[in-house]
Amino acid sequence: MPTSRQFIGGAWCDAGGSTPDGAGFFYTPTVMTDVPPGAPALTEEIFGPVMPVIPFDDIDAALGAANNSVQVGLASHVWTNDLETALRVSEQLEFGLLGVNDWNPQSTEAPFGGMKQSGLGREAGHEGLLEYVEPKTRVIGVSY
Repeated sequence: MPTSRQFIGGAWCDAGGSTPDGAGFFYTPTVMTDVPPGAPALTEEIFGPVMPVIPFDDIDAALGAANNSVQVGLASHVWTNDLETALRVSEQLEFGLLGVNDWNPQSTEAPFGGMKQSGLGREAGHEGLLEYVEPKTRVIGVSY
């Protein structure tokens, strides 16, 4: 863990941001702040414990920045004390998984998958089972 704030990947790293010696591919949980638009932490799909924290005053601007910053859409997170904000944002964000005040928005009972270039289809839940079947519509008319 850095002992002081470091500039990594276009943003400030306030915690984590390293791979401990001998840890292989393990990456320490990382918190990034002062993340500018276009920084890799916002534009690339990161499969690791990295959280860019972006405070905002205008919900519409935040939604626009989130939906337009990346061509991927696996997961997003919103932290708020306002239920109206949580519902509005969860309806408008273009991500397959959305955690509201929850860092791990998934369960085996719920579909897992992303939007945009984050894959097609779903795993888990009822929707995941549909990936393994070929639906058929059969209509039988009655003759008189």
